[in-house]
Amino acid sequence: MSWMRGVTCQVHEWRAARARWKADMERYKTEQRTARASGKEVRDPGPPPTGFALLPWLLMGMGAFSNILQGRTQQPWIGAIGLLAFNSLYIYVTFRAFVKETREARSTRVALVLMGLVTCTLAIVYGGTWLYFFPLLGLATGAIVRGAWLGRTGFALTAVAAVVSAYRAGWDAVNVAYGTFLSTMVTAAILSLSEAVRELRAAREELARRAVEKERLRFSRDLHDLLGHTLSVIVVKSEAARRLATRDLDAALVQVTDIESVGRQALTEIREAVTGYREGSLATELDRARSALSAAGVEPVVRQSGPPLVPQTEALLGWVVREAVTNVVRHSGATHCEITVDGTPDRVRLTVTDDGTGSAAASSPGSAAAAGIGGTGLKGLTERLATAGGSLEAGPGARAGFQVRAELPVEATDLTEVPA
Repeated sequence: MSWMRGVTCQVHEWRAARARWKADMERYKTEQRTARASGKEVRDPGPPPTGFALLPWLLMGMGAFSNILQGRTQQPWIGAIGLLAFNSLYIYVTFRAFVKETREARSTRVALVLMGLVTCTLAIVYGGTWLYFFPLLGLATGAIVRGAWLGRTGFALTAVAAVVSAYRAGWDAVNVAYGTFLSTMVTAAILSLSEAVRELRAAREELARRAVEKERLRFSRDLHDLLGHTLSVIVVKSEAARRLATRDLDAALVQVTDIESVGRQALTEIREAVTGYREGSLATELDRARSALSAAGVEPVVRQSGPPLVPQTEALLGWVVREAVTNVVRHSGATHCEITVDGTPDRVRLTVTDDGTGSAAASSPGSAAAAGIGGTGLKGLTERLATAGGSLEAGPGARAGFQVRAELPVEATDLTEVPA
């Protein structure tokens, strides 16, 4: 029978809700004990409310139940059926009030309307203690109706309760109407506030999680850019020192000294990257680029013009120079590299062009050049520059080789911030 299956499903839902409530209570108590043991403040608002929190209010109907048992109710079987119907609808509605999808479902609204009809019918027929079903109806209404319709619904329900109560109980209608209005508004306010607190807590946890991911992403990008460039320079200078050691010991010692200097600087930069306070200097990066290109046998040409740049803009352009020169040294096989910094009052443009085979290599998806040029380095820089209001393009040069072109605003703030 379909109605038996419906009742069975509802019982299963209540049991599942009770199990969730008990699990939430156990979790909350465990967190409280842990927090007390560690001396921390307990900020958890507790387990989420369920329909069980509204069940005790059914005791307001004990007067009507007592009248039925004592035989003071006319046609007690009708009263018993009405009491059973009201309690069943109340439980059904309140247990569906704490999940937005079920609260806004049509079946829930229909059950609330039926509950209102049963309440009015019982109050008109019997009066007396049966009038106190109106505050219970208001409680269920406040649990279901939210937003713009709450005020209108609350006033309409209060007016109906006042009219029916005045018909059956005279001046006692004031108490019933006041109780109905109060239970409707207070229930809606408390549950709405509870939901808002939990949504804020969930948002706080999400922001904390994103902050951790953001910092992890920043550190991984900084570490990639720092170590990729630094290790490439060390390898190139080590090869140069090995070649010069047999015929020009002084020149080899110069390369070894440069290796020591690069290593010390790398240690400093890694410490700064860990703490998040690293700011690069464009002039410093250009000097390092000249040294790295020369040690690799690539002729460097550096041109710089335009207005002074803010430190954040210099830091980002320094990252671009570092990554582009690293790719030239490692992948291009070039003999000539030109770095141009050209600024206007509003924008600054950086171009790194080589005459190597980087464009051909990059076209091969499986090549090392493709992995470097289209990999983590320039991809991360593209996201950084986009966040700063700029752009980064990389591809074959106009005549040959490979070209990296970056453009940024001359003045901006927090440009080195990594996008979420």
